[in-house]
Amino acid sequence: MRTSRGFRYRTGVAVVAAALAGTLGAGAVPSQATPASPAAAVPGGAAVTSADADGDADADVASRPYLGWTSWSMQSSKYPGLNPDGDYSYLTESNVLKQADALARKLKPYGYEYVNIDAGWWRDFAWKPKFDEYARQTAEPSRFPRGMKAVADDIHAKGLKAGIYLPVGLEKEAYVEGTAPIWNAPDCTTADIVYPDLRTTNGWDSAYKLNFDNPCAQRYIDSQAQMFADWGYDFLKLDGVGPGSFKSGDNYDNIVDVAAWQRAIAATGRPIHLELSWSLDINHAADWKRYSNGWRIDTDVECYCNTLVTWENSVDDRFDDAPAWSRWAGPGGWNDLDSLNVGNGAMDGLTNAERQTYTTLWAISKSPLYTGDDLTRLDEYGLSLLTNREVIAVDQNGGPPARPVTPAGDQQVWGTHNPDGSWTIALFNLAEAPAAVTAHWASFGFTGKASVRDLWNRKNLGTHQNKITATLPAHGSRLFTVRPGGTELVTTSYEAEASTNALSGNASVNGCDACSGGQKVGNLYLGGKVQINGVTVRKAGIYTINVAYVSGDARSVTVYSNDGNGTSLKFPSTGDWGTVETVSVQLALKAGVNTVTFDSADWYAPDIDRIDVPRTP
Repeated sequence: MRTSRGFRYRTGVAVVAAALAGTLGAGAVPSQATPASPAAAVPGGAAVTSADADGDADADVASRPYLGWTSWSMQSSKYPGLNPDGDYSYLTESNVLKQADALARKLKPYGYEYVNIDAGWWRDFAWKPKFDEYARQTAEPSRFPRGMKAVADDIHAKGLKAGIYLPVGLEKEAYVEGTAPIWNAPDCTTADIVYPDLRTTNGWDSAYKLNFDNPCAQRYIDSQAQMFADWGYDFLKLDGVGPGSFKSGDNYDNIVDVAAWQRAIAATGRPIHLELSWSLDINHAADWKRYSNGWRIDTDVECYCNTLVTWENSVDDRFDDAPAWSRWAGPGGWNDLDSLNVGNGAMDGLTNAERQTYTTLWAISKSPLYTGDDLTRLDEYGLSLLTNREVIAVDQNGGPPARPVTPAGDQQVWGTHNPDGSWTIALFNLAEAPAAVTAHWASFGFTGKASVRDLWNRKNLGTHQNKITATLPAHGSRLFTVRPGGTELVTTSYEAEASTNALSGNASVNGCDACSGGQKVGNLYLGGKVQINGVTVRKAGIYTINVAYVSGDARSVTVYSNDGNGTSLKFPSTGDWGTVETVSVQLALKAGVNTVTFDSADWYAPDIDRIDVPRTP
């Protein structure tokens, strides 16, 4: 010892819903290294990897998570009146400019600036696409009669930025039997830019996969990027990207496409934010960070029902999915939790408590804050959520995203250390009934007094000793800035791999470069357990014990002290099998010598690095 769930996707105009099963099989390996990112081909056959690419994504474009509005939530909803002329009919020049005007009047003073046009701008109301002579998407006159440049010009005239959308790959309808020429590439046609077998790609298999062994493929991407730059767009959402979008395998590996887009955008000389969508594979997080400015970590937040979203559809899923990505976000590239639909009351499909919780999670995760609401009809409460400067500042302060500091149960505490030395701390009650939630200062490494600021209510709560507790409604939350005024917590650390401990079942000591002692206890599955011996305290009481662990996915472990009854606790994913994170657990210790046990019971548990035990309760 030493001191110190479900997914949704679009095909044409149809929306398909299916359940995604993700449980481990009986033979799953409980501890494993994160797969290396495979090299992606580039023109001429060279390889692109995270280590040898042309350059990082432009950090200046996304120095902070962006704020704005997107068209997709309303154009995809069945809410009465939104799409009176059929699915996705909301997307028109007139409607986009109405939202841009409302954004400029109501939200621009708070930092919102992007107006992003989503899927369908090149398709008519029967979803038939329109392309120019060079196989590039072009404005559908029935939706955007003046063309996309005129729309961007109008958005810019309001002091805003304009965003546009494309699916990855060459859309099948643009192929034209391989005869369409490529702009500014006189020796290239669509036959040259795809594979001869016309293999498909993207989340809907709606496009042919580009073959970057032929330089013509890069020239095609260059032509699209230059077109958007000439039109004056500041943002591109590239959708259906894999590995991700619930697709895997060589056909759906679009890392090379994303790298090509990065090069093409740089060549235009215009700063264009490149955002990737959706449910990107975390095993390629380094690639997404290198080549883009943001990446969707999850499925669509929309419910594709008679509201914009529902709590159960996928808002609540983010509590399980966001922690794994937390270390990847920072200036230049951010984890994207999808649109923030909290401004329209009944149309959103959420209670007021859920609307606040939704916004809280997005802000502490440093997600881009872009609403899909009807900005012309924001209700008073929704406007207050979207324009709370103190909450927006949490999202924009440049610090790391928050992570859970407690196990992933119905009551959770999340937090992050801010650049100014304060802590952002959020309390969440995800249960269906009111419940009390407590944040213990010991979870954050300090003790004693701390001043607390309530960000949603914009008031100081005075000084709190060692903790703060709040009773929250179902799906409710609180958000605080906490400034320590006490002392650094003094703890004693106990390594899980110490020779004095007892391992049983499959449990074994494994190497771990990121772990404090260079080792951890892993293979905790099907009854494997580690009992940490010699945990000594002077006074009996309830202790906030911080557990350093490694887990490439969220896993449960039964934790208990001495001969007490164990409690099964789910530890959030650390993102891979080489990253250490910490959660705190409350355990009763007696004066003198104790044991602390981590038992996998009948399934798979996280690997354990060490525990840090405070000197006092």
